[in-house]
Amino acid sequence: MKLSPDDTIFWSNGFININLTIVTTWGLMLVMVIGAWLITRKLQTGIKISRWQTILEMIVLSISSQVKEVGMDKPRRYIPFIGTLFLFIGIANLCIIFPGYEPPTGSLSTTTALAISVFLAVPFFGIEEGGLRGYLKTYLEPTWLMLPFNLIGEFTRTLALAVRLFGNIMSGGMIVAILLSIAPFIFPVLMDVLGLLTGIVQAYIFSVLATVYIAGAVQARKSKQKT
Repeated sequence: MKLSPDDTIFWSNGFININLTIVTTWGLMLVMVIGAWLITRKLQTGIKISRWQTILEMIVLSISSQVKEVGMDKPRRYIPFIGTLFLFIGIANLCIIFPGYEPPTGSLSTTTALAISVFLAVPFFGIEEGGLRGYLKTYLEPTWLMLPFNLIGEFTRTLALAVRLFGNIMSGGMIVAILLSIAPFIFPVLMDVLGLLTGIVQAYIFSVLATVYIAGAVQARKSKQKT
């Protein structure tokens, strides 16, 4: 039994491997780029808009509302990053309805890359909001003695973000494979529905946690400016 799409290798030369995770990830990114271009090329502002534009507006408004609820008053600044994370993870997980498909989020390399992007986005938005000096000072709060603990916290939450998503998707795939081997005519539909629900929930959790981490870096500076 394969534990990850990384185990399916199409081409290898030294330490360079082209595996199923890379192929699927680039395929999904290509589909998302083409889909975004097709949907947004004829945007309308009137009452009558296309069905796809309606779906897109619902997704953007939902993400904007979620970002506001976390406490950030300028959601438009964060929607491109948070929205891309949610859509990529969500679409990657929803495509399990296609036979033979293995989600790239079932690979620790993919979830680690997503977590690293969040790890880099936190100081980026934090520095953009309060400057480099102001952001670095947040590591000395509430006292300079907390510096090592704040640094360890940054790394451990990034690791937890990667392992949480990988563990949930990988374990879900293993359970489906085991149940299908036991009763292939009973569980497929039920497990597919459960997999779709789990995939959306995991995309939501990952994007919300990323929003909370970014909000922590941005709000810490704002709170200090008010006091």
